[in-house]
Amino acid sequence: MTFNTLLTLPNALGLFALVNLWTFILFGLDKIRAEAGTWRVSEGTLLTWAFLGGTIGAYAGRAIFRHKTRKQPFSSHLHQTAILHAVAAALAGGWMLAGAL
Repeated sequence: MTFNTLLTLPNALGLFALVNLWTFILFGLDKIRAEAGTWRVSEGTLLTWAFLGGTIGAYAGRAIFRHKTRKQPFSSHLHQTAILHAVAAALAGGWMLAGAL
C-alpha cells in the first residue's frame, strides 16, 4: 500500500471529520473539567487540534459548550487559524480549478 493509494478524497474527508470531532470533544471535556475545577485541557492543545484541521470542531465546541468565547489571546489565535485555513482552501481550490482548465 502506497501513500497515493491512501490519499483519496474519502480518506481525506474521513480524517477531516475525525479531527473536527476530536477537537469538538476536547472543548466539551475542557468545559466539564473547568466547571468541576479539575485538570484541564491546555489552550495549546485546543489550538493545536484546531490548527491541524479542527477549526470547525473548535468553533462548534465554543458555541455549543459556551466555552472560551471571550478568552484572549485564545480567541485571536483561533480566528487567525480559521483565516489561514480559509486562505489555504481558496488557494487549493484555485489551483485545482486552474489545473482543470
